[in-house]
Order: sequence, then structure tokens, then C-alpha cells
Amino acid sequence: MNDIVEKLKEFGFNSYEAKVYIALLKKYPATGYEISQMADIPQSRAYDALKSLETESIVYSTKEKPQKYTPISPKELTQRFKRKINSTIDYLEKKLPNIKENYNEPIHYIYEYENIINKIKEIVNNSKISLFLEIWAEDFRQIEKEISKAYDRGVNIKIVAYDNFDTVYGLVYKHDGAKEIEQAMGSRLIYLLSDNEESLFGKIEKQAIWTKNHDIAILIKEFTVHDMYLLDVNANFPEQLKYFYGSGFKKLKEKILDKRTDFNIH
Repeated sequence: MNDIVEKLKEFGFNSYEAKVYIALLKKYPATGYEISQMADIPQSRAYDALKSLETESIVYSTKEKPQKYTPISPKELTQRFKRKINSTIDYLEKKLPNIKENYNEPIHYIYEYENIINKIKEIVNNSKISLFLEIWAEDFRQIEKEISKAYDRGVNIKIVAYDNFDTVYGLVYKHDGAKEIEQAMGSRLIYLLSDNEESLFGKIEKQAIWTKNHDIAILIKEFTVHDMYLLDVNANFPEQLKYFYGSGFKKLKEKILDKRTDFNIH
């Protein structure tokens, strides 16, 4: 019973009020004396708790002598809690962003592989509409169970699969050169966009950025979609692209990338 008392305290009851309400559920209507005996609390404390609960319309009393008390049903009580919580959440969602003018969702850094994988799983589990994902085979295996569940929920999944791995979950674009990219960047990479609003990206073995910032969501969407465009074109016209741009788009990279910089990019 102590666990129920503690849970009721989380919603504003004190210990005596929680014990009085639980006692009344066992037997009602009941007098203040009977309630104090059932709740195993001093009679004065029982009456204080009854007065407080009656003010909150959680307990109702009769006008007869001796006065007797009846509780509202557990279902009505929990429904009140839900309405109160939802109302508070709705209010905060509307008001909190307005505290700061031109509010933007903050950017959070997540460190270490296990923490990053756990965050990816959480994002995938919460996805409802769509997932855009660029990931290495080794890391995909860590989240495949969550991807499978999202696929079964009807989430539209599109994946850029480094290492050319296969999966039946969604539309897959195979990307070769994973080893070279990993060496150039110093880590395997991750790009994830859920429902066009929640993003996670970075070096999956070291550090990733997680945010619900709308502008970053647009950037991640643009990046992954254009990667998919290029991979689709490359899959359908490999010889033509090799003729024009060289193997691995060598001529195109030389045309665009600045040789004077030490910054590596695939």
C-alpha cells in the first residue's frame, strides 16, 4: 500500500490524505473515527485530511450525525489527474517557447557510442511518419529491431546503406566506399531525420548532435535526399557517369573541392 501512497503524493496528496482516501475506498460511507482507525492515523489528522479532500471535491460528506464520508471513484480521480496533466502540458507548450523571442530548438551534444545508439533507438521508437537514415552496416545491426518495429507501424523508411548492406525495411540506396569515407572522416557517420522534425547526425563512435531545430531538419533532409538522388542516378547510369566524372567521381571532386584545405570530405 505504501507504493500507492507515494504515487498519490506525486499528484499533490500528503501522506494523511492519501491514507484517508485509500481507507475510504475499502469502506464507505464511514465516519471520521472509522476512517482514522482504518488508515491507522490520529483522529485529528484524519479530520484535517478529510477537510482538505472535501475542499478538492475528492471526498463528499453527509449532513447527518455522525457525519459520514464517501470518496469519488478511482477512475474519476485518475481522469482528473490526466485532465490536469494534459492541461498543464498544453499550457507549457504554448507559453514556454514565448519566454524568449524568436525561440529556436536547442542543439544537444551526445557523447560515446552507446549513448548515441540509445538515442537513435529512442528517436526511431517515437517516429510516426517517416525516417531518413544514412548509416553503416555495423551500426544498423544495433538498431535493426527498432527499425523493424517502425516499419511494421507503417513508418515510411528510406536508407542510405553504407557497406552496401541489405535490409527489407523500406527503400534502400546502397553506398560503396564506406571504408575510405570512414578513414577520411575519422569515424563512421550517422544522419537521421524523424518525421521531418527530429535530427541526429555526427560521428557515431565519438560525438553526435541531436535536435528538433526546424532549420537543421531541413538541412538533413536536403543532404540525405540529394545523396539518394545521386545514388539512384549512379545505379541507373554507371558507365555514363564514370565516363564523364571518372571512377568514384574523381573529376567532379577535383572540380569542386579546394585542394588547399586539409578538410576531408567524401
